[in-house]
Amino acid sequence: MLIKTLRLKNFRNYAEEEFSFDAAVNVLAGANAQGKTNAAEAVFLLCTGYSPRATKEYQLVKKGAEKAEISCRAESRYGEIVIEMEISRTDKKNVKINGTPILRIGELLGNVNSVFFNPNELKLVKESPEDRRRFMNISLSQMSKSYLYALNRYNKILQQRNNLLKEKDRAVIWDTLPIWDAEFSRYAAKIILLRNEFLKTLGPLSEEAHAFLSGGKETLKISSESGYYGTEEEIAFAVKEDLRTAYEKDVRLGFTTVGPHRDDMKLFLDGEDVRVYGSQGQQRTVALALKLAETEIFRGRSGEYPVLVLDDVLSELDKVRQRRLIERAEGMQTIITCTNADKRVFGAAPFKKMTVLAGKLKKISSSV
Repeated sequence: MLIKTLRLKNFRNYAEEEFSFDAAVNVLAGANAQGKTNAAEAVFLLCTGYSPRATKEYQLVKKGAEKAEISCRAESRYGEIVIEMEISRTDKKNVKINGTPILRIGELLGNVNSVFFNPNELKLVKESPEDRRRFMNISLSQMSKSYLYALNRYNKILQQRNNLLKEKDRAVIWDTLPIWDAEFSRYAAKIILLRNEFLKTLGPLSEEAHAFLSGGKETLKISSESGYYGTEEEIAFAVKEDLRTAYEKDVRLGFTTVGPHRDDMKLFLDGEDVRVYGSQGQQRTVALALKLAETEIFRGRSGEYPVLVLDDVLSELDKVRQRRLIERAEGMQTIITCTNADKRVFGAAPFKKMTVLAGKLKKISSSV
């Protein structure tokens, strides 16, 4: 799977520009605040419908413009895919796949898969469980339509259940909760089962990737905090029982305390919790290992690597880990942003270098 071209119009600091990418390593080089990260963001946005940086979509539109237009031409084992996205300051974004408008953003996921890493991804390791759930949700939603459907249904039911728990009439709560709990448990079980399978695969792959990046200095281990195992039916039954046990607590607090929206995964280096005891360098290496493992899961499930986007990562790594990261990236299409493409880091690996200045491509060169 690879992206051949990327077109940007009135996106962030770009008036209009087109990028052409090679199948291997592509480097967007240049000083800070020139537009490298904006191009990387556009790639992930076209693949997932999600911006890893913007909190509001209007932030993506160039100052003075009413709308932004971005598109890419990609190629997978199933043929060519053209994705077009129009982002307005006032309306919802519009997306077309091969010229056909989509009704839901979920239709976009899985067409062109991508794994994204930038310095903010350290939150995956050092911040709240919500960040680790988001990592699983974005990854699994690209891999599995059934996961995405279950997640959307679960979130709607969760919101309705929480609204019910705020009801002042206790009789209404007790009469209605069992109705919601049957559907809640059903979709919770689907999510938990797929997350368990994901983590079972992610663990060994992350351990191997971490050992490669760190030179085997430490051992990474991952454990699930869901507490539910077994078949889908067994998990659904257990969730339903836990909901019943938590009735009084949930009513008192006004929200649901049981379910996959409370899940977490724990990360350990040599038995110590990385979030608590890991240095920033250790946390960064763990986060990178998780992302590299994610690319391998994509390949195992679809037969193709995703597009790997590494934004401003090299400057935070020592030379040894920079080189090892590039070695792992050589087997898939990779888009890297950095201030300087040091040939000593890239070694003999062929890469295409594109210099970005003030939202414009100024120089293109290849190293073979």
